[in-house]
Amino acid sequence: MERIYIGMGSNLADPADQLRSAVQALAQLPDSRFVGVSAFYQSDSLLPGQPRYTNAVAAIDSTLAPLDLLDALQAIELDQGRERHERWGPRTLDLDILLFGDRLIDEPRLKVPHYHMHARPFVLYPLAELAPASLQLADGRTLSQLLADCPFIGLERIAP
Repeated sequence: MERIYIGMGSNLADPADQLRSAVQALAQLPDSRFVGVSAFYQSDSLLPGQPRYTNAVAAIDSTLAPLDLLDALQAIELDQGRERHERWGPRTLDLDILLFGDRLIDEPRLKVPHYHMHARPFVLYPLAELAPASLQLADGRTLSQLLADCPFIGLERIAP
């Protein structure tokens, strides 16, 4: 089994409830074991005019292949009302594979480590609740290095 970290975000239809429902769905994934979830964090949208986001990170151990896991995550998104009208639009649920063991994945549908995680405090700080600071990404950077370069600005930690 490989340790996989999944970024979760929502800014529509009771975002905290969307994340709680996603956690329940992640715990039911086949060939997987749910490990834990971070606290929830609220932050402003990266785009103006959108509602605030609620984000968290979940950890699972799984034997699923990366694209099989991606398909399962997208099915969870659809089950929770996700509509894909625009790339950066508001969403009921967004589930992103942040890290998949120590793999470097460069597929048309999947890039791991997640391509913008290094610059997103709403990803790094929840990830730090679940992963050791010494966690090394496939490109050689450690979580502690990423945190040092990404200040805790604009985040509000809330209870899950």
